[in-house]
Amino acid sequence: MKIFLDSANLDELKKGMSWGIVDGVTTNPTLIAKEGRPFQEHIREICGIVEGDVSAEVVSTEASKMVSEGRELAKIHRNVVVKCPLTRDGIMATSALSKQGIRVNVTLCFTAGQALLAAKAGAYIVSPFVGRLDDIGYTGMDLVRSITQIYKNYGFKTQILAASLRSPTHVIDAALAGAQIGTMPFKVLDMLFNHPLTDRGLDQFLKDWAKVFQEAPVAG
Repeated sequence: MKIFLDSANLDELKKGMSWGIVDGVTTNPTLIAKEGRPFQEHIREICGIVEGDVSAEVVSTEASKMVSEGRELAKIHRNVVVKCPLTRDGIMATSALSKQGIRVNVTLCFTAGQALLAAKAGAYIVSPFVGRLDDIGYTGMDLVRSITQIYKNYGFKTQILAASLRSPTHVIDAALAGAQIGTMPFKVLDMLFNHPLTDRGLDQFLKDWAKVFQEAPVAG
């Protein structure tokens, strides 16, 4: 499973890339707004840090305007993937952009039926939102499983990006469910490293090493 950071913070992205395990980035208008910088300039800078797909979302709601906006976003950098919402206009725009060779991430997916429409429209990525479904009493990961099976049935090439992952358990379950991509906040990625037995084991190894191989006193 590819690991994407769901962040527009440059410091977080640089740190994640330094670990050698981050494959891409997802952004949205909320994340970009938090950084307080011009949108296209910020996306361009992210593309200079991240060697992989960088999703940049349209803010228009009408199909023709989404297409125009998507074309401009795609010009920023070869790594940009245009994000369109899973609405009627968003699917129309996805179909038009995909036919022009522009990669589209269809976002805000909450049903398998919606995911089927995204694949039919030629989406490069579909983003089911796991955590937000959990919030309203559904099992969000069941959606990822359903989409995985439907896409497998018909050979759709659209990648499933498990979004709204809020814990290491979410990440593991997304991988088990067959999602090609999992996107997560930096803090969740950082939490994947943690286990008390790892820390305890390393501490013991170093103590044992020091007992045997510590430097002998220098003769006076």
